[in-house]
Amino acid sequence: MNPEPSLLRRVVFASALYDFVVTVPFATPWTAEVVLSNLRSVHQALGLGGEPLPAFTSSHLFFVALFGTIVTLWSVVRLFHPTAFNGAADTAGRALFSTWMAWALTQGATRVLVGFLVLELAWMFAQGGAILGARRWRGGIPATAR
Repeated sequence: MNPEPSLLRRVVFASALYDFVVTVPFATPWTAEVVLSNLRSVHQALGLGGEPLPAFTSSHLFFVALFGTIVTLWSVVRLFHPTAFNGAADTAGRALFSTWMAWALTQGATRVLVGFLVLELAWMFAQGGAILGARRWRGGIPATAR
């Protein structure tokens, strides 16, 4: 019996559920504006370093909503099809998103991003680990027996 594909599917599903919950509020300009305002308030209330989020114009909110819509739809695909392929593609996307967040932080972005970065990296490693673990089980031979 190979437990890894079941674990892999659960991890991909859980990461998709996390993405869905976090990105749905960014999927419309109206809800994104509320979320961004709340993030701005957190930055100020905690006295975090970096630049606070500016007031977003309709052009900014369009791009935020575009991002929110695409990631929300991608999360729905993974909720219904939590496959190794979709998990691998998502893991690569998380690596890129993490890179852009780290870059933004080095350029003086609000430290509110650190929370998002930590979660992004955690899901990247959890999903990547599950994918690598499932590959080791190919052929029914546990990795420790190889």
